[in-house]
Amino acid sequence: MNRGFYTIMAAQFFSSLADNALLIAAIALLTQMNAPAWMTPLLKLFFVLSYVLLAAFVGAFADALPKGRVMLITNLIKIAGCSLMFFNVHPLLAYAVVGFGAAAYSPAKYGILTELLPPEKLVAANGWIEGLTVVSIILGTVMGGALVNPKVAMTLLNFDFPVIELGVDTAGEAALSVIMGTYVVASLFNLKIPDTGAHYPHQERNPIKLILDFSGCFGTLWKDKLGQISLAVTTLFWGAGATLQFIVLKWAEKSLRMPLDQAAILQGVFAIGVALGAMGAARFVPLRKSLSVMPLGIGMGLIVMTMTLVHSVWLAYALLVLVGALSGYFVVPMNALLQHRGHVLMSAGHSIAVQNFNENLSVLTMLVLYALMVKLNLDINIVIILFGMFVSGTMLLAMKRHAYNQRQHDSLALIGEHKH
Repeated sequence: MNRGFYTIMAAQFFSSLADNALLIAAIALLTQMNAPAWMTPLLKLFFVLSYVLLAAFVGAFADALPKGRVMLITNLIKIAGCSLMFFNVHPLLAYAVVGFGAAAYSPAKYGILTELLPPEKLVAANGWIEGLTVVSIILGTVMGGALVNPKVAMTLLNFDFPVIELGVDTAGEAALSVIMGTYVVASLFNLKIPDTGAHYPHQERNPIKLILDFSGCFGTLWKDKLGQISLAVTTLFWGAGATLQFIVLKWAEKSLRMPLDQAAILQGVFAIGVALGAMGAARFVPLRKSLSVMPLGIGMGLIVMTMTLVHSVWLAYALLVLVGALSGYFVVPMNALLQHRGHVLMSAGHSIAVQNFNENLSVLTMLVLYALMVKLNLDINIVIILFGMFVSGTMLLAMKRHAYNQRQHDSLALIGEHKH
């Protein structure tokens, strides 16, 4: 990997670290406001919604300017969203602005990889990104929890810069100040990201034409024999992963008798497994062998169903590390293959925008279905069985579709193809 790649990784790490710390800070602000409990999950909904609603526009924006500059601009939007909480703007609206910045940041973050690196290095690059993202999620959650801790908040409030009056008077403002500082660090790395020299045709600005253009890219990627398989698998993974977070919390409460603060640790354990799997895929799976990992998706769904038999905390840790490792090992090659095909067929920014649209629509859909099952008071073990069957069944269908495509034409020969 070249130096520019590591600069991108640093920028992504600090930006994601701040995103996750800010989520905890926003939850704390809602608690201070005595907001109803149903508002807390809406933070995630408001954040993710931008990925779906803005998908037709952020790809063109990412391709209109050098990707490093796009990452800088969108990181500044995140800072603006964070600063809104200083002025008593409702946390839901402020976090929605951060989500807007994140939605526009993503096509540039992933798209620059296809401009900077040859196809054979994309799996390794995605392994780095997924691994560092998981680490940033864990550390960001811990950082956010520490910042809203009363003792830490008091220490921050007692700290004064010489001469300068910062106007930070509450625990919430102290936490937000540190988080904004983290976003600033990410912006400094953004300034150092090199221009890859990749230039695309003039990007359309008419909203209607942008939507039509996005629709064309959407259809192109789903019709492609490799694109449709990798897009289906990554779409399933992100929807399933978001739902599994809530399933684990409920399972820990019902089967392991763990309070919420301890149950949250299980999410970190799962994330560690994902990081290990992502690093393993980066090390052992070349791009041309990326589709060989699909059976692991079936295995993941089957192993998830064994959660219904586990009542020991230590067994739960081992099980979640295994499920996470399988997830990371099969999604990283799929992600790399999807980026490669998108770059070949259209442009980096547009293909990532299509990917984000599908994946986050999957997140919203599966979370709504899970909420419906909870409302129907289905036993958590039944929910787990249904979830595992759905994941394994969908992966089996994807494998059958790939086998059908191979009988029609050797689609694997397309891997490594140069840009059209």
